[in-house]
Amino acid sequence: MKKILILLFVGVIFVLGGCSKYKDCGACFTPPESFRFELVDKYTGANLFTNETFNKDEIEILDSSNSSVEFNFVSENNINIIEIYTIGWQTEIVSYRVNISSENIFDLYVDAERLSEDCCSFTRFNEIEISNAEFTWSSRNDVYRILVD
Repeated sequence: MKKILILLFVGVIFVLGGCSKYKDCGACFTPPESFRFELVDKYTGANLFTNETFNKDEIEILDSSNSSVEFNFVSENNINIIEIYTIGWQTEIVSYRVNISSENIFDLYVDAERLSEDCCSFTRFNEIEISNAEFTWSSRNDVYRILVD
């Protein structure tokens, strides 16, 4: 009987010790960064939604199986950018085609890896590739400027 009580006591200590380890960890969650794109005239730098060359209602983003991809069009303060927020919530490789009025503007390839280290979850982007368009990237506001002819 004493052996059972001792084993039970030791088991409780291990369980409680293990729980306190996870409690001290705290909540640490970092969502993946969204991808933001500004479509501009290659020669003038003018935003093509602001000058009404493009219409936000004609944006179509398709994945490799031609299914629609969710996105936001951010028009607040006349910023007029496309934001893709669905990449990196899990480990995945995505290939997206961004079209305006059924015309391909650019393609996006992302290799995203969802990780958890030191009690924190986060996304590492192993590879990001924009093809079929010239672009620049602004680290100041994390926006890819797609240069359109």
